[in-house]
Amino acid sequence: MKYFFLFLLSCILGGACNQHNHKTLEGKHKYTNELIKESSPYLLQHAHNPVNWRAWNDETLALAKEQNKMLIISIGYAACHWCHVMEHESFEDPEVAQLMNEYFIPVKIDREERPDIDDIYMTACNIISGSGGWPLNAIALADTRPVFAGTYYPKDQWINILKQMVKLQENNPEKLEEAATGITEGIKNSELLQAPENANFDRKILDKILDDFLSRVDYKHGGNNRTPRFPMPNNFEMALKYFWLSNSEKAKEAIDITLRQMAYGGIYDQIGGGFARYSVDGIWKVPHFEKMLYDNGQLLGLYADAYKLDQNPLYKKVIEETIAFCNRELKDNNGAYYSSLDADSEGEEGKFYVWDESEIDSLLKDHAEIYKSYYSVTSRGNWEHNNILHITKSPSKIGDQYQLSPENLNNIISASNKKLFTERSKREHPGTDDKILCSWNALMIDGLLRSYEATSNQAYYKDAVKTSSFILNNMRKKDGGLYRNFKSGKATINAFLDDYALFIQALIKLYENDFDEKWLNAAKELSEYVINNFSNENQALFYYTSVNDAPLIVRKTDYTDNVIPSSNSVMAANLYKLGSLFYKKNWTDKAEEMLSTMLNQISQDQAGSFYSNWIQLYINMVQPAYEIAIVGENAEALRAEISAHYLGNSILLGDTKESQLPLLKGKYLEGETMIYVCQNKTCKLPVTEVSKALKLMVR
Repeated sequence: MKYFFLFLLSCILGGACNQHNHKTLEGKHKYTNELIKESSPYLLQHAHNPVNWRAWNDETLALAKEQNKMLIISIGYAACHWCHVMEHESFEDPEVAQLMNEYFIPVKIDREERPDIDDIYMTACNIISGSGGWPLNAIALADTRPVFAGTYYPKDQWINILKQMVKLQENNPEKLEEAATGITEGIKNSELLQAPENANFDRKILDKILDDFLSRVDYKHGGNNRTPRFPMPNNFEMALKYFWLSNSEKAKEAIDITLRQMAYGGIYDQIGGGFARYSVDGIWKVPHFEKMLYDNGQLLGLYADAYKLDQNPLYKKVIEETIAFCNRELKDNNGAYYSSLDADSEGEEGKFYVWDESEIDSLLKDHAEIYKSYYSVTSRGNWEHNNILHITKSPSKIGDQYQLSPENLNNIISASNKKLFTERSKREHPGTDDKILCSWNALMIDGLLRSYEATSNQAYYKDAVKTSSFILNNMRKKDGGLYRNFKSGKATINAFLDDYALFIQALIKLYENDFDEKWLNAAKELSEYVINNFSNENQALFYYTSVNDAPLIVRKTDYTDNVIPSSNSVMAANLYKLGSLFYKKNWTDKAEEMLSTMLNQISQDQAGSFYSNWIQLYINMVQPAYEIAIVGENAEALRAEISAHYLGNSILLGDTKESQLPLLKGKYLEGETMIYVCQNKTCKLPVTEVSKALKLMVR
């Protein structure tokens, strides 16, 4: 391969963001660079480095070309522990800074603000080394084509890499050009998708995909059977929808064990609520302590949908505590939500969350032994001489051990948690990344609404409305499009496809919860904007960036479902729903065409892990969605009642009066409230009771 020598260099120097365990260092900064002009908390964290960091903009790129210097493109995010470590070890070091400043143009990027740039250089990192992570550190020619990319490097290795790059530029510039050409071609080729000639949506293929996915679940500890262990909520939403379709006991078991073990694990904040980003082990015990809005929004929806099935009180507890955490720690006064909490406080990862046994003894006294047994606390500590609160024995066994009824045990644990929460609140809090992102707020809106459906707690609906209204009032552009970010009273970055797709999804869900067509009309308008500004003339999938964005070396397409579902899979599902609601056959056809483009990927091994949101749309093709129309004066009460049930791939619509929506026309009868269960625009005889409507949804 043309850039094999760089691959070899990467292998020799190594480095990955989860392979080291250095402590962060404290230090005072005497410097100020161009990042002081930015609003991103992550960029501002580096504004006093001796490195002459610049933001990615036209001026910076022009300077690189003018001085014929390579770019160092360093990408991370505010809550990233290893980003902080590399900053303290290298970017705060004058020796390293001198080398970077003399021979390179250093550029810092917040991956959460600019995922389009991150995607380019992360793809390069995977091409060069076969893996990736953050911090992501790439070196590119002045025209932005990458020649090297890796993750975390200790100071000595980073210096060595920089010197090697300088040496290559001085002695073998043709090698760098050769590498840039090869890597850029590899990035372009990663975009190629070959759709099958004949699209066929087959139930047997669906069963095979899910059998494969379920075979890879850890039925002892839950989750996908690998380490580190990420929650991957969309994977288990897929399993939930498959259970609804097939009544697969194996799917139900996978969901229940995963949700229970996560709720019992250290990945869940047992005192304050909310989930950390992932577990470094395979048992959910030791989290990577950063808390992200996108994880918590999605997990709210998953726990809420699971709660609808069997009213498990543990799931309701998780919903209530997680929303309380988000509203307490991440919510701005304007109603929108911040992006994340840092993993570190006082220079140490997880320090805010862990406990010494003596602290618990002192605070809880007579109940300390019960509490320590309940949360697996030991005298030596269960993690690095400290204790992460997590549950390894069932509460019933603890109750039996101390001869306590479930109610008494719950009261003791609840009262003890309040005491520890009060004490913990006195500690130095982790830093907050207080930028507001459209896409992540959309995930939170969706999670709040599904929680409202499951619990009937009106406050969750009101929170969702307030957040949605904030986006429409403050992050909508004059041309009808969206901004991605909001910080310090202003929005500055054009929205990407995930911002549109996830917010449209949230608006549809909002309509399904109050039947106010203004949300549906906004979703329709934004979908039209996507079609006009993100379409790819060469294939059915949309570009990630709009025609209004400055071009990068490759215009990328986001189609793999990861921790967050891909923007194209969400957009395809949106077009399917909106096309059904507005009788826009070209939109339902577009959704089917997009899914058809993905059929070769969906048929691969482990497709359930990497294309789970696409597979949920596939279920809609195998089992057409039920269109549940509720019309009449009592529509809201019946909507609330039916929404409390898990409805699989159904679309809910309705009105208290005559509506212009095609699916509702002619269905209003004065003095009556009727429920119509339809499929493919064909309705069964209307009923007046939710129980009867549910029986009409035969699978």
